[in-house]
Amino acid sequence: MLNANVTKSACPKKLVIWQSVDWKKANKQVNNLRKRIYRASANGNMKLVRNLQKLMILSRSNRLLAIRRVTQINKGRKSPGVDKVVINTDRDRSLLMETLEKDDFTSVQPIKRTYIPKKDGRSRPLGIPTILDRCRQAVVKSALEPYWEAKFEGSSYGFRPGRSAQDAIQKIFCIVRPGKSRKWVLDADIKGAFDNIDHDFLMKIIGNFPGRKWIKAWLKSGVMVNCQLIPTTAGTPQGGIISPLLSNIALHDMEKLFNISYNKNGTIKGKTEYAFVRYADDFVVFCKSEASCLKAKEMLVPWLSDRGLKLSEKKTSIRSIEEGFCFLGFNIRHYKTASKKKGVTILCIPSKESIKSFKKMIIREWNNSLSWTTERAIGNLNPKIKGWSIYFKGGASKRTFSELDHWMWNRQARFVCRRHPNKSWKWRKSKYWGKIKGRNDHWVFMDKTKDKELFLWKLSWTHIKRHTLVKGLSSPDDPELREYWRKRQTYTSKYLFKARQIIWRRQEGKCPVCMDNIDNGESIHLHHKLPKKLGGSDQIDNLSLLYENCHQQVHSKCGQGLADVRKLLEPYAG
Repeated sequence: MLNANVTKSACPKKLVIWQSVDWKKANKQVNNLRKRIYRASANGNMKLVRNLQKLMILSRSNRLLAIRRVTQINKGRKSPGVDKVVINTDRDRSLLMETLEKDDFTSVQPIKRTYIPKKDGRSRPLGIPTILDRCRQAVVKSALEPYWEAKFEGSSYGFRPGRSAQDAIQKIFCIVRPGKSRKWVLDADIKGAFDNIDHDFLMKIIGNFPGRKWIKAWLKSGVMVNCQLIPTTAGTPQGGIISPLLSNIALHDMEKLFNISYNKNGTIKGKTEYAFVRYADDFVVFCKSEASCLKAKEMLVPWLSDRGLKLSEKKTSIRSIEEGFCFLGFNIRHYKTASKKKGVTILCIPSKESIKSFKKMIIREWNNSLSWTTERAIGNLNPKIKGWSIYFKGGASKRTFSELDHWMWNRQARFVCRRHPNKSWKWRKSKYWGKIKGRNDHWVFMDKTKDKELFLWKLSWTHIKRHTLVKGLSSPDDPELREYWRKRQTYTSKYLFKARQIIWRRQEGKCPVCMDNIDNGESIHLHHKLPKKLGGSDQIDNLSLLYENCHQQVHSKCGQGLADVRKLLEPYAG
């Protein structure tokens, strides 16, 4: 339930009926506003930009989508802030909707400080705002982001719509592939980027944005540690919804620093000394010589200092591409080969640290599964295995996948032996391993007690496919690129099974109820258009992929008659 302050301040005359919200209409209104802000920003019409941003902040649809994202989609939806409030019911979401309409800057509450472990054994400070402040941040972000999307550089990929870590890796592949002149790398790391960004510099860049008072209030809200309020004089809370956007804004214009220019095709001019790729606060600068790398490092020091930041000497290094470097979990390096014309090839493979952390995670999950049923153990492991393989399938990961499958078999054997120490291997094999349809493999770990095949996914079953790099400055908010993004969404399915890939393409990668892209983090359900109890089948033509919230909404309308449900899914009736 909401706390007393939120409930009293709301006092709604008429609560929003959450299951009756027209999400398709809400998404359309917000997306149209985003495109109008982008176009006005690209044309330099600042008066129109500010008016549209005010309209976005006051938009009822924007607030509804913000609440849905914070309370139903984001992974931290069950993590309370300092007020210990978590929103779980539709009634609480309706009350929250009424509270969002009040522009009370004094109601911003401090950030709850927690710590999460890092790979090097240290802890990363994480700031958790209250649910109410997170919703406000989502509202303000929708107004601020499209304006900056029209200004951001094409070499920036982190925490931006339509751009991913795979895009950053593919961009690096294009920059350092054999035959290119930039063979030296400045692998830079900013020390505590989120914690040290200068507030005055950030507010100056944001300018006369209609929501600047909210942003200033969040930056100055303070941190609560052990019931003690500590004032914040710098940094953005790492954990806030708007923090990644503010970080990108602060680090904007790095291309201008290095005088990077592009030709008419959108590729870096050959005479340009530098090239760089940035993912949030991690970036690499590519140079033609070691001396250029040292010069680039010197140029970065005063540029970062203006923003209250500095390089981490411990993690910043200069090396040649023949030595290789690690970025976003990949190891990128030139290898000598006799099969290529230039005598060298470039490989992007999972780094040793990534493989080590994957093994550590899987061992922990196997140990936790000893007291579980086989069905639960497989259901817990499959998403982690598939997610890891999908992330690395764009690189040269075939050998790594095969080696990990062999290592995984050993873990399976240890698991089975600990469960049944007194059984023979013949008995164990017949109970836990077998062959599935379409695979010439007799050692597939599975649960044979179920009618349907329930098996553990193997990494080598994930096909290696190079990622298609997003074009230049392209943004989903650009109204002139609607067809480009529609096709890109249609053919970038995140599913490994062919049946779900077909459904994804038929729906063009969108949920047919709310028309939002099926990749925003919300859980996806498989829906039967004609319910099985009414004669529906499991054939592809009778199936659709819906968000969990949309799936509940569809079934809540079943009482109104089957015709209404069919009408709801009419655009993708198969």
